[in-house]
Amino acid sequence: MTPGLLTWVTFLPALGGLGLALVPRRRSDLARVVALAIAVAVFALAVPLYLTFDGGRADPQFEERAGWMPTLGVSYHIGVDGISLLLVLLTAFLSPLALASAWRAVEERTKEFGIAMLILETGMIGVFVSLDLFLFYVFWEAMLIPMYFVIGVWGGPDRIYAAIKFVLYTLVGSLLMLVAILALYWQHGAATGVYTFDLPVLSRFVLAPGLAQDLMFLAFALAFAIKVPLFPFHTWLPDAHVEAPTAGSVILAGVLLKMGTYGFLRFCLPLFPDASIRFAPWVFALAVIGIIYGAWVSTVQPDLKKLVAYSSVSHLGFVMVGLFTLTAQGLVGGIIQMINHGLSTGALFLLVGMIYERRHTRLIADFGGLWRVIPAFSALFLIVSLSSLGLPGLNGFVGEFLILVGAFQVNRLVAALATSGIVFAAVYLLWMCQRVIFGPVTHPENRRLADLSAREWAVLVPALVLIVWIGVYPVAFTGKTEASVGALIAQVQSKAAAAGVRAR
Repeated sequence: MTPGLLTWVTFLPALGGLGLALVPRRRSDLARVVALAIAVAVFALAVPLYLTFDGGRADPQFEERAGWMPTLGVSYHIGVDGISLLLVLLTAFLSPLALASAWRAVEERTKEFGIAMLILETGMIGVFVSLDLFLFYVFWEAMLIPMYFVIGVWGGPDRIYAAIKFVLYTLVGSLLMLVAILALYWQHGAATGVYTFDLPVLSRFVLAPGLAQDLMFLAFALAFAIKVPLFPFHTWLPDAHVEAPTAGSVILAGVLLKMGTYGFLRFCLPLFPDASIRFAPWVFALAVIGIIYGAWVSTVQPDLKKLVAYSSVSHLGFVMVGLFTLTAQGLVGGIIQMINHGLSTGALFLLVGMIYERRHTRLIADFGGLWRVIPAFSALFLIVSLSSLGLPGLNGFVGEFLILVGAFQVNRLVAALATSGIVFAAVYLLWMCQRVIFGPVTHPENRRLADLSAREWAVLVPALVLIVWIGVYPVAFTGKTEASVGALIAQVQSKAAAAGVRAR
């Protein structure tokens, strides 16, 4: 098989990481340049995926298929549709920004850091493009290793504890998911005589409703709920964020959490439609609890990074509500909100990392009056905070509005409770901005701070451009997803009806 564009986008980071291993360890400056150049090249390769993608088609595009272990029904099958396209682009977009943010923050084992980040990028993109369950699981597990090292080697004082906790949580869920994958493989083979891990083939298989489908759904759902993280499976997240270096936090919040919501969308809904419909009220309940709980806990956090980390629990709760409405508005809003969260929260972590490099503290009480000293930083900090709380004209409003429209059609109580999360988001984000950037300068150390450098401007401006672009002209992104979302809804409803279940 001749590698196509999608294969190059997927594996170029890992190949570049292997090439980076040849750079002498003493040449840390060269290692930084090479790692960043590779990440930028991957994004440049990914842009044509967006430009040439046909938003009117629901089926996977840029498909590549090759036999891998044909006797076991395992194939190398990749492709993107409207559900995965934007997530691939988000991964390729955030990776060079994360590497650039670590230019001065990571001073030790610079080469190894670049290798870990590039291999991590391959694992994340591989999850989003895999159309074979076995291949998907390989990428899902492979992603754990470099992220473990990013947290455990370059993290904070409690980095080992946070890294082990992250891996253990993820492993518990993923091992149960592996059992469910094998059970689905066996059931399809027993019913049709065809043993395969090919996702499009398995998606067409109507699984009988009952205990078997419920257990398989729950096994997949646990793995994805941990990754989201859906309340109450969120306890690993604050530790991982606080201890991870800034680049690790950007990737963790921007991309890794989306692997959980993507899993619900790509696997749970089409493979187990009956169970998805029946468990939707429970998902709504946990998502709404997460929205409110995450906002309340964020409000009382004294640490900037921990505040932003807990806000992810709240924001991803909105995504889960949107996905399980099984409405066009809710699903499109959920997908766009995944992108919005990656941009806004990723940018917040970048800004927190920049101020930490200057003051070596993340305590909110140690700041105040920054607008008088570093106005450029303060202005961007305010804009990104407003995008995170859903100000009209910025990206967060688009996703949350569509999600609430979809939720209102299905369950008005859920919509009302979720809307309260927007109010609480305004409380903790605006109060954070008031204490950090407004008022008098409260500490003498803050008077000597330097404003944004040219490198920091180069890191932040691309994210800000997308934040405004999505807020002002969202159809450039929603238009890529609508056909695939419509096909998914029709597939879930038809399979549920075929199984004798009244679908929404």
